[in-house]
Amino acid sequence: MKIVILDTLTYGDTDLGGFSRFGEVTAFETTAPDETLERIKNADVIVTNKVVISDAMMAECPDLKLICVAATGTNNVDLGAAAKRGVSVKNVAGYSTESVVQHTFSMLFYLLGHARYYDDYVKSGAWQQSPVFTHIGRPIFELKGKTWGIIGLGEIGRGVARAATAFGAEVIYHSTSGHNANPDYHRVELEALLQHSDIVSIHAPLNDATRNLIGLSELMQMKRGAVLLNLGRGGIVNEADLARVIDARECYVGLDVLEQEPMRDPHPLMGLKHPERLYITPHIAWASVEARDRLIAKVCDNIRAFLDAR
Repeated sequence: MKIVILDTLTYGDTDLGGFSRFGEVTAFETTAPDETLERIKNADVIVTNKVVISDAMMAECPDLKLICVAATGTNNVDLGAAAKRGVSVKNVAGYSTESVVQHTFSMLFYLLGHARYYDDYVKSGAWQQSPVFTHIGRPIFELKGKTWGIIGLGEIGRGVARAATAFGAEVIYHSTSGHNANPDYHRVELEALLQHSDIVSIHAPLNDATRNLIGLSELMQMKRGAVLLNLGRGGIVNEADLARVIDARECYVGLDVLEQEPMRDPHPLMGLKHPERLYITPHIAWASVEARDRLIAKVCDNIRAFLDAR
């Protein structure tokens, strides 16, 4: 078996040695669109995280039998073409739930506790000049008693809901598909969720129903001082509208995903008058050491299961 791994840089320092048990492995840190075909044309198995595999590429790969997507989403593979050509496509689900839930709360507490402000205050030397032992320059709020609105109550959303409830928050949710019903939490329409929530977190996929779901009108419906967290997909929140609202009224925003990644330059969120209201991480919520280990282990499991079934 010839196995080609196209974007190892996306897995960090995760051990990829397990693939060698299945055959000859060729690995590339990154693969540009104009490099993909040359690299996969003799492959039996392709492992890709974000590199696109098109119908035209598959047509030039006579030995291709399996495409392993090292992610949950499969939008980078032409699934119809793969089925037509008899190429199996396997993804990995559920590997990053704990990591994303944890990062959701990391972002919330950073913003809710004004961590940047207090860290800067101490490191500037200002605390050394204080006449008292404490400094309360920004208000710190408890999560207990707050209303937490979740957009997208899938596996990750439910994990966030359970943790939020443990902190004493009241959880409500909005189903972006309109079909998700969970008796453990109160389901509401989007407008009601935005108007009543102290914290709003997004854990939904990007599709026709969610693209630009949160724009200027929706942002202006949120409570003053509310926290918005997007750990779903970029494109759900309109970034130009978000930049306007962050500067126009008090709100706090945590983003782990953006419409274009890496973010384009110039970007409306990079020139804010109130940058302290915004916390951005570079799409790392999924990427705990444990989650990356689970991801690669499950990709290997997919290859093994495919071979066993032949």
